[in-house]
Amino acid sequence: MKTLILLAATLALLRTAPAAAQATPSPNTPEYIKVPTGYLVVLRQGASVLERLKALAQQEQLPSASFSAIGFVDITFGFFNFKTKQYTPRTFKNVELASMNGSIAWQGNEVSIHAHGVATDETFRASGGHILEAIVSTGSVEILVTVHDKLLQRHIENPPGANVLQLGAD
Repeated sequence: MKTLILLAATLALLRTAPAAAQATPSPNTPEYIKVPTGYLVVLRQGASVLERLKALAQQEQLPSASFSAIGFVDITFGFFNFKTKQYTPRTFKNVELASMNGSIAWQGNEVSIHAHGVATDETFRASGGHILEAIVSTGSVEILVTVHDKLLQRHIENPPGANVLQLGAD
């Protein structure tokens, strides 16, 4: 009898565990917090990763930063064609963002994000490159933003006709 009671209690707990694990974040849950090196950002379903990084840089007036991220996204990579000066896009849905790295700088008064990444599908096939867009699909995306003390700008350089980070001189 003790075994049946224990089994019933265990099954009851197992049935309620997924519901607790899928709790909806409260409206007061912050999207980011300050940490010693910069910011920890957690984005949820539907959020545009690049747009939220731009908003963070504007709101917090970041002079420049680098970032890394992981999560689950719908993502569009682009391959830059130097002849046409255009990106050839390719979109992947419901993929695991295995790695995303990039920098935050400014182009005039506008935030300039440069991001590259690798994403894998359910067959573990990897695709990657320059990130044109990333939208959180299921789950979340976690981003660690490391803030730098120097104001950095980007400018179009010819050649190659690309937007290049300017280090400048002190």
